[in-house]
Amino acid sequence: MTPIRPRRSALYMPGSNARAIEKAKNLAADVVIFDLEDAVAPDAKVTAREQVCAAVQTGGYGKRELVIRINALETSWGEADLAAAVVAAPDGILVPKVSSAETLAAVGLRLRRLGAAERTRIWAMIETPLAILHAENIASAARDVDTRLSCFVMGTNDLAKDTRTRLLPGRATMLPWLMTALAAARAHGIDILDGVYNSLSDAEGFRAECGQGRDCGFDGKTLIHPDQIAAANDIFAPSQEEVESARAIVSAFEQPENAGKGAINLNGRMVERLHAEMARRVLALAEAIAEQVP
Repeated sequence: MTPIRPRRSALYMPGSNARAIEKAKNLAADVVIFDLEDAVAPDAKVTAREQVCAAVQTGGYGKRELVIRINALETSWGEADLAAAVVAAPDGILVPKVSSAETLAAVGLRLRRLGAAERTRIWAMIETPLAILHAENIASAARDVDTRLSCFVMGTNDLAKDTRTRLLPGRATMLPWLMTALAAARAHGIDILDGVYNSLSDAEGFRAECGQGRDCGFDGKTLIHPDQIAAANDIFAPSQEEVESARAIVSAFEQPENAGKGAINLNGRMVERLHAEMARRVLALAEAIAEQVP
């Protein structure tokens, strides 16, 4: 099994806010996304790039996964953002407005020319109508090792803007697109993170949307405020009951009498080997979370 990295909570931090960049060292987010794009005003782009890359190079963030969201390559900042991010060598570079696999191929070509560290992976924002229509094609870019694609990130606010869709409680209008992107990601073996929840004062609504994202199959949720971290970490982690059930399933299939069986009766429930495979992933995720930052 490929090693699992917890991505329950991915907190956007504005790259222009030096205090926020420092504060992230002590937050319990699994992922910190230093944002050079939407959260930064045009006249602060260069300063934000410099201080984000310096912070990533200096370190001090423990086991948190560090990702830099650059500006789109076609903007006046994108190429310089990418070059600086390559030098900083974060865990990931998040590319906005990805609407085709060709965009990722172009990024991969630049990474090779810039001599990017192998550890730096590419994450793709799925936030345009074309991205939804081309989701499988974009995800298939992960098969090309040069693209380094390892994660989709849903940009639900931009998607709503471009489609004129209303973001309603329960997200009935958004669910078909969320699930399309999720199916594409899973088909090509990459992770996928749910979009942000905009209301900071609605804790109950936030928890409900996290639960919906978890049930849909997302690996975690992108966040806009540190107050959202604890709930996301809790909801996207396996419950104690799930962990105990997973242990029981794995243990049962490890018994000599079940070695050649495709399905067994476990406490009155028919359990197949595919359930054992799922159970092993639950246990691996729980173990990875236990090793994560507090």
